[in-house]
Amino acid sequence: MLTPISIQEAAKEIRDGKLSPLELLERCLAQIRRHEQAVHAWVLVDEAGARRTATERTREAERGCWRGPLHGIPIGVKDIIDVKGLPTRAGSPLLGHEPAVSDAPVVAALRRAGAVIVGKTVTVEFACFDPSPTRNPWNFSHTPGGSSSGSAAALATGMCLGALGTQTGGSLVRPSAYCGVATCKPTFGRLSRRGIVPVSASLDHPGPMARTVGDVAVLLHCLLGQRHWRPLRSAFAPSLGWLQTAVLMDCDAAVARTTQAAMERLVQAGAEVHSVGLPRRFAETMQMHRRIMAVEAAAVHRQRFAAHRDQYGPMIAALLEEGLTISAVDYVEAKAWHRAFRREASRLLDGFDALVMPSTPTTAPPTLATTGTPHFQAPWSLARLPVVSFPCGLADDGLPVSLQLIGRTNDEARLLEIAAWCEAAVGFTALPPLWESASAAQSTE
Repeated sequence: MLTPISIQEAAKEIRDGKLSPLELLERCLAQIRRHEQAVHAWVLVDEAGARRTATERTREAERGCWRGPLHGIPIGVKDIIDVKGLPTRAGSPLLGHEPAVSDAPVVAALRRAGAVIVGKTVTVEFACFDPSPTRNPWNFSHTPGGSSSGSAAALATGMCLGALGTQTGGSLVRPSAYCGVATCKPTFGRLSRRGIVPVSASLDHPGPMARTVGDVAVLLHCLLGQRHWRPLRSAFAPSLGWLQTAVLMDCDAAVARTTQAAMERLVQAGAEVHSVGLPRRFAETMQMHRRIMAVEAAAVHRQRFAAHRDQYGPMIAALLEEGLTISAVDYVEAKAWHRAFRREASRLLDGFDALVMPSTPTTAPPTLATTGTPHFQAPWSLARLPVVSFPCGLADDGLPVSLQLIGRTNDEARLLEIAAWCEAAVGFTALPPLWESASAAQSTE
C-alpha cells in the first residue's frame, strides 16, 4: 500500500541523498493529480513555481547547502495568507484580483527554513462559516470542517507534507480532527498575523498543520525562527486533567467511546489522569465568542459589506449584520468578560502538565451544509492558550476522532513534547481510503 512520508522522514532522506526535493514534490503533485478533482483542496497549485524552488533546493542539497529543517519540504498555504506572486482570494469573489506583493511573515519564515510552497489551499469564505467546496477524504459526503478545510484535506491525502491554517473559533483543530491530521494552535500573538486577511483582532491565531505531532513541532519551530531543529525529547508520563465537557455540550456516544479507549491507553502507558470540571463561566463562551467575533469582523468588513452585500455568503452576512447591531456597551462588557475568562481558564492547569478533552463532540457531520460546531475549540481560542490536537482512533462510522491537549501560555515546546508522548501511546496509524486507491492506481501505471 502506498503510504505517506513525514516531514522528518523526508528531511532525513534528503540529507542522506536518498530522495531529492524535486522527487518529493513530484510525489505530492501526483497525489494532487489523482485526487484533487474529488477532494477540492486547492484554490491554486503553483506547479511551475514549486518546481523551480524544488529544483533549486535539489541543487543546493547536492552541494551540501541546507537552508533549514524544511529544506525541500512541500507546504500548502491557506488562502487568507499572502504568498508573494499569488493572489489571496479568501474564498470570496471580492478579493484576489492582484497577486500579493510580499510573503506574510509566517510564509517567509517557512521559506527561510527551505520550504517549497506548493500553492494556496481552500478556505471557507473570509475564514468564517459558509462551507467550502472541499470534501472530507475519509468520506466525501461528510464535511471536512472549516475554515482551514483545504489544508487539512490536502495533508490527509499526501498532497503536501505540511500546511498553514488559522483559527478564530475552531478552524485549525476542527478540520484537522475531521480529516485525521495534527495541528497546533499557538498562544495568541505568538505568530505574526501580518499579511493574513483578518477576522477578529482579539481571536485570530495562525498555526501549523501536519500529519503528526512531530511534524507540527518542526513547522512551529521554523515559524518561530528557530533554525536548528532537534527532535522532540521523550517526555515523562504526564499528569493530565480530563475536562468534563457537558458545560460546553455533550459528546456523542461514538466519540465518547473512542476517546475513552485512547485515555485508557494513556493510563496504561503511565499517564496520571484526573477528572476536572469546567467552571460555570464556560457555559457563556459561545455567546461571548460570537459577540466579540461579530463586532470585530464587522469592523473589518463594514465598508466592503455595505457596497457588496449580495456577494457575501449567507452565514458570514448574518455574522456581519449581527456585529453591526451590537452596542459599544455590550462589546466592552464582552471584552471585560474575556479578560476574566482568560484568568479562570489558565487556573485550570494548576497541578497538571496539560488539560485534555476531545477535539470535537462528533465525528465529521454527514453533510456539506455545515463545517461543524466550534463548541469544543472556541473556548481555547478565547482563552488564548496553546492547543495541540492529534487523531486517537476511528469511531464506529469509520471517521477519525481526535484528542486536544491544552497547555500554558507560550509553552508550546512542552505541550508538543507531551502530545508526542500521548500520540505514541495511542498509536493511531489509520489512513483515508484514498490511499488504497492511490496504491492501486500506482500499480497499474
